[in-house]
Amino acid sequence: MPMHPAAPDDLHGMLDALEQTVQAIIDLGWACREQEFELPTEFGGLSVKQQLAHVVASEKALAGIPRQLAASDSGAVPYGTFTRTVEADVERRSTQTGKMVLQELAAFHPERMEALRRSDLELDSVIGGPFGPDTTFGQQLLLRTIDAWTREQDLRQALNSPGDLDSAGAALTTAEILRSLPRTIARTAEVGAGHDVVFDVTGPVVAREGVRVRVGDDGRPFGVLLFSGTDRPEGQESVDVTSIQLTTEALTRRAAGRRSTDQIHYSVIGDEAVAHRVLESLVLTQLLATEL
Repeated sequence: MPMHPAAPDDLHGMLDALEQTVQAIIDLGWACREQEFELPTEFGGLSVKQQLAHVVASEKALAGIPRQLAASDSGAVPYGTFTRTVEADVERRSTQTGKMVLQELAAFHPERMEALRRSDLELDSVIGGPFGPDTTFGQQLLLRTIDAWTREQDLRQALNSPGDLDSAGAALTTAEILRSLPRTIARTAEVGAGHDVVFDVTGPVVAREGVRVRVGDDGRPFGVLLFSGTDRPEGQESVDVTSIQLTTEALTRRAAGRRSTDQIHYSVIGDEAVAHRVLESLVLTQLLATEL
């Protein structure tokens, strides 16, 4: 069944999703009392301030803004990856107050979005960069929006301010998790051939996706989407079906590695062990941690 609300797939919609997500982070920050900037979040105990610093450091790094060097910094980039460079810039902001970090993000965000909208880049424009030489502008927008929206949810949990689970950022994140299911189920979770696994996401983003595990010509298992809009796969008909039902929050928190399988609520019709193994393997965050 089609996901609702649908994830944006055009340039304007993708830019809007990033803009709205970062603005939501800024709005959450403005509502914070100074002591709340030190509250821990579900991402490794990083504070609210550290999460804000990560967003502004990432956006400035991708925009090519010169790094703000500490007095003792020689100017050389001491890290070999984008992630480590951003982490160093987050650390450089550790002596600033939460409001100072927030003000920096709030001032830069409109400039960043204006520059992106002024550019002549299309979604399929190859831009290369820290995510790989063949990265397109669309892929970069997707990864940045998922990362920012996931951090927005980290902030909402820490600040007890739930929301935006039906936003464009939520839809993009949910769609990417569902898109990863064939490999997750067949290769990572090692569900055997002849088994269907179905995810029912109950909302606020509502979606249904299933995977049939088959055996390829090379003898290795692979997953085939059942509800992709194409004809139902023929041959190697499934013998067993396991359905997993969970909310948008449970799905995205688990896939982001923020909560363990035992910390989320889900229900299963079928093989409980298969469901648990699939949820244990649902680690979209590994992709983001590598690239962001």
